Amino acid sequence: MGAGLFWGILLILIGLGIVIRVVFNINFPLVKFVIAFFFILIGIKLLFGGFNFRQGNFSGNATIFSESKIVGQKENFKEYNVIFGSSVIDLRDIDLTEGSKEIIINTVFGSTTLIIDKETPIKLKSDVVFASSKLPRKNISAFGTGRYESDNFSKDTNHVYIKADIVFGEFKLRTY
Repeated sequence: MGAGLFWGILLILIGLGIVIRVVFNINFPLVKFVIAFFFILIGIKLLFGGFNFRQGNFSGNATIFSESKIVGQKENFKEYNVIFGSSVIDLRDIDLTEGSKEIIINTVFGSTTLIIDKETPIKLKSDVVFASSKLPRKNISAFGTGRYESDNFSKDTNHVYIKADIVFGEFKLRTY
């Protein structure tokens, strides 16, 4: 279902409900239910990226209701999402010869462990809400922002910038 079709149907239903209510003075509770149902579908679409999710879904960079292990970064995966699941993302072999990389990791009601080589220069920022972030020199619990820079990090050299957002979950950074 395309966005235009969805919004078109929703606006038509809202309009019909208002016309029936005003012209015929009929309280039509089904319209309220349909509108509420569509708002729930919008929320599901925003969370899962579409209406075609199923339990145990893992598609490359998204882990939903399952466990996954991702080894290596593919060019088109710059964002990783873990929703109601757990994931180990192993980026020890990340290639910085062509420039710095930026990676976004979102964890919602789940657990994510990021493994990266200790020789790789990294800068990490993690924002937590009712969650925890375990970094090599600092742990954040409940609310807050954690920052970490490896000892060999320099803005002038190629590095990995990681932005981790955690809501009701756990994020761990492991360097080997």
